[in-house]
Amino acid sequence: MEIDIIPIKKPADVNFIFGLSHFIKTVEDMHEVLVGSVPGIKFGLAFCEASGKRLVRWSGTDDASIKLAIQNAMAVGAGHTFFLFLGEGYFPINVLNAVKGLHEVCQIFCATANDTEILVAQTHQGRGVLGVVDGQSPMGVEKDDDIAWRKGFLRKIGYKS
Repeated sequence: MEIDIIPIKKPADVNFIFGLSHFIKTVEDMHEVLVGSVPGIKFGLAFCEASGKRLVRWSGTDDASIKLAIQNAMAVGAGHTFFLFLGEGYFPINVLNAVKGLHEVCQIFCATANDTEILVAQTHQGRGVLGVVDGQSPMGVEKDDDIAWRKGFLRKIGYKS
């Protein structure tokens, strides 16, 4: 077995969700739930089919996001994984519960805009995801002024009142 580290290629501020699913139906169902959850949402989705033709199946409403999803799905190349890249102004928190609620979705590895690396195992059969490195390690514990900043920031961007 070989282990590869696959860096996710994307612009710094782009958010994405990386997960594991189990069925080709994922592509259509995820598309439907996204456009039904957030009117006008911009996204790109790519799903690595693990049997049959073993194609990267895709859908979306934003060409740049579709291209990112396909590019990263091909780089990781692990069966039944999916990448959902969100267009500018959309965040995982807006769609994460809808995505997790799909019957085909087995696991979410990450939902982030951070620099991300996917740890992939290569065997004689194919590739599988061992884990995800999402961002960097903590440098300390927040203090009172950090807590005040966090609370203020969440209210400023409208996630808390």
